[in-house]
Formats: sequence, C-alpha cells, structure tokens
Amino acid sequence: MKKIINLVCLVALVVLASNCKTAKKINTAIAPRDSSQAIRPQVSNDSLLNQQVIDQIQNHHIDFNTLNAKIKVEIENANGKQPDITAVVRMIKDSAIWISLTATFLNIEVYRVLVTPEKVILLNKQNKEVQYRTLDYLQEVTDIPFDFETLQDFMLGNPVFFNEKDAQLRIHDNYIAVSSITDNFKNLLTLSSDKYLMLHSKLDDADMTRNRTADISYDNYEFINNNWFARYRQIFVSEKNKLDIRMEFKQVEFNKQLSVQFNIPKNYTRK
Repeated sequence: MKKIINLVCLVALVVLASNCKTAKKINTAIAPRDSSQAIRPQVSNDSLLNQQVIDQIQNHHIDFNTLNAKIKVEIENANGKQPDITAVVRMIKDSAIWISLTATFLNIEVYRVLVTPEKVILLNKQNKEVQYRTLDYLQEVTDIPFDFETLQDFMLGNPVFFNEKDAQLRIHDNYIAVSSITDNFKNLLTLSSDKYLMLHSKLDDADMTRNRTADISYDNYEFINNNWFARYRQIFVSEKNKLDIRMEFKQVEFNKQLSVQFNIPKNYTRK
C-alpha cells in the first residue's frame, strides 16, 4: 500500500471518476485495447494529411508557466479499490512539481511531495518522516522511465514517449490512429477525427522480453487558457501487477502566481 501511495504522489496528481456513461463513451471511441485490431487500415501515404495531423498534435501541446490543480483520485489494484485521495498539484514550468495528498474520507493530509529536475522530497505527515531521493526514484516506484520533462507533460495531458518523426498514420471511420516507436515504448495514439484531440495512448514496451503495458484514456475536454485540457484521465498499468488509476480534475488554473515553498519540520525523521 505504501508503494501505491508513493506512485500516486509522483504520477497521479493529476495525475486518471466518472460514471459508466463516460467510460462507455471512451471505450467506444478508442476501440478495443488490443492494438492489433486498432491498426487494420493501411498506413496513410498521404504526406500532406500526415503532416496536417502531426501539426495538430503539436498545436494541442500545452505550454504553460504555472499550473494549479485539484484532483480527485481513485485507485484500484489487486487488493481491490483503495481509499479515495484528493491531490493538490502546483507546477512551475521546468522547475518544480509540488503535491499535497489528502485522504478524502478523513480530510487529513497524509503526504507532501516536491519534485525538481534533480531530486524528489517526500514528507510522510502521518509518520513524521522525510525522504530525500534522486530523480531516479520516479522510475523506481513507477517502473516507467520518467524524467522531469516527461512527468510534466504527462500531468498536463501532452503525449509522452511519442516520436513525431517516425509517426505512421491510419484513418478509421470515427478516429485517427498514430503510431510511433521510441527507445522505451511503442505508442499508439488515438485522436478524435474532428478536433484531433487525444483520446487514448497505448504504450507497449519496446523490449520484447518484458510485458509492461500502459493504457491512458482522456476525456471531458474543456478549453482552458487557449488549450484543450482533458479533465478526466484513466491510467491502467500492467506488468507483474495491475494498477488502475482514475483522475478527475476539479479545479484547473494556468499561469497564476503560486508558491511551491516546502518547509520540513525539525522533528521529522530522515529515512
């Protein structure tokens, strides 16, 4: 359970709830999770259309100075549904990600986290402990090769582990599939056919000896600060264990002045 909470601290913050109607709509739009079924149409050789889609992906890339968000987080793992968490996230571009996690049913802050490009600091407020870690800790607790920029993009709802230079395009009746390969993952993006908004990202490990997969769904888009922002995210990660995270952004503010001050009480034990 402790490792799950750490994972939520670093990745969910968002970091993926919604009702059955929403879930059904997402599943219909993205087709089955089996990527072999999602890519049956022939690869598009229309260079003009291909570039148009890539341009739209780039246009929808969210840039920002600061982000302040409040997120409802639901977690389900092999042990069943876990207690709901409320996450408050403050981000300063390329500088800091500040996170406060509260146990919703108790309304008690249990964790506070600071992530910078060099380090991770975790405050366990229940046990009065502090941990100092390098950025490699992100990969340790998530088993995903996160660096600061990737985590930042992930929390904004930008594509991650996606290489635009080798992307291949497939046109379906009601959505567009764009696939690419990086050193770490094969990524199949599903875009809406009207606004080219990202509905789904299916990540499969590029290393054939591993069985690591991640499915990320996006929904409830709202036009905020001249960007389309997905207020709903769902992440399903599977390798040795399965983890399902559902997130709903209750409040979102861009480019407001905010503080990421991180005070560590003197009576906290270093662990």
